[in-house]
Amino acid sequence: MTTSIINSQKLSDEPGNSNFRLKDIIKTVPRECFQQNRRKAWTQVLLSVLAVALGYYSLIVTPWFLLPLAWIFTGTALTGFFVIGHDCGHRSFAKRRWVNDLVGHFFMMPLIYPFHSWRIKHNYHHAHTNKLDEDNAWHPIRPEVFENWDTTRQSAFKLFMRKRLWWVGSIGHWAVVHFDWRNFKTKDQSSIKLSVAVVVVFAAISFPLLVATTGIWGFVKFWLVPWMIYHFWMSTFTIVHHTAADVPFATANKWNEALAQLAGTIHCDYPRWVEILCHDINVHVPHHISTAIPSYNLRLAYSSIKENWGPYLHDECQFSWPLMKQITDECQLYTTDVGYKTFNEHYEHYTEQ
Repeated sequence: MTTSIINSQKLSDEPGNSNFRLKDIIKTVPRECFQQNRRKAWTQVLLSVLAVALGYYSLIVTPWFLLPLAWIFTGTALTGFFVIGHDCGHRSFAKRRWVNDLVGHFFMMPLIYPFHSWRIKHNYHHAHTNKLDEDNAWHPIRPEVFENWDTTRQSAFKLFMRKRLWWVGSIGHWAVVHFDWRNFKTKDQSSIKLSVAVVVVFAAISFPLLVATTGIWGFVKFWLVPWMIYHFWMSTFTIVHHTAADVPFATANKWNEALAQLAGTIHCDYPRWVEILCHDINVHVPHHISTAIPSYNLRLAYSSIKENWGPYLHDECQFSWPLMKQITDECQLYTTDVGYKTFNEHYEHYTEQ
C-alpha cells in the first residue's frame, strides 16, 4: 500500500481520530528547531534586501530582450520579502511582538499586502487546514456549490482550471479578502485599518512618484511585472502545498488536526535558487506542525518529521509544468468523502442522474 493511499484512508476512515494529536508530533521535533536565532533571522533580511536591490539594478541596466529573466529574479526575490513577513506574522521572527509587527509591515508594504489582515486570515488557515468550508487559503469547490453558481461564474472557474490560470489565484484572494476590515472581528478591526493605511499611504506616495520619474512603462517594468511574478509564486506555493488528487479535505466531524497537517501538506522541491531566495518556504510540512518554527529551521525539523512520522507523509514532488498540469487537470471539483473529480466526470454523473 502506498503512502498516498495510507494518507487517504487515515483521514477518511477514522472520524475525529481523537487519539492522534498534533502535540504528540510536536514533542518529537528537536527543541532547537523552535529556537529563534537573531543572526540567522537578520541574515535572511540582508539576503532579501540585497537580492531585491540586485534585481532592480538588473532591471535598470538589462537590455529589453533579457528583461524577462530580470523580472523573474526580482519577483522571486520579492517573494523572500513576503516570507520574512510570514515569519513575523507567526511571531517566529523575533521575540518581541512590536519587532515582528514593524518588520512585517515594512517587508509586506512594497507588496501592497496589509500585514495584520494577512496574519489573521493566515492563522485561521493553520487552525483549519484541509477542512471543508473552513480552510480559507485554498479549498476545493464542491459540485453542489459549483451547480449553484451562475453560468458566468462557472465558466470563469472552468477557464481558471483548464487554461492553467492558477498563478493569478492569489491576486484575487489578496484583493477580495484583505482590505475590508468589516470582514474581521471587532477586536481586530483597528489593527486591520492600520495595516491597510500603511499600504495605501505607501502606494499613494510611491506609485505617482514612480510614474512621474519613469512613466507608465516604468511603473509596469519596476513594480507591476515583479509583483505579478511574486504572485505567481504565492499562488503556486499555496496550491501545491495542499493539492493533489489523493489529498483529502474532511468535513468538521471527520477532521483531525494532526493528520491534516501531516498528510494534507505536501513537500515540493523547487530549483535551489528559488528555495534560497524564498527562504525554504517550500519545506512546508514542519511549518504546519508548528508555526513557531522559524523558516531557517524548517529543513532540520522536516528531517526529524520524516524520520518519526514518514508513513503519514504525502509523497514528495518536484515543481514542474507536468505537476501543475496534473493538478489543474485532475483537481477540479471535490465530492465530500469521495475526492476530486474532473469537470467531465461531474457532467457525466450529472447527466446520468
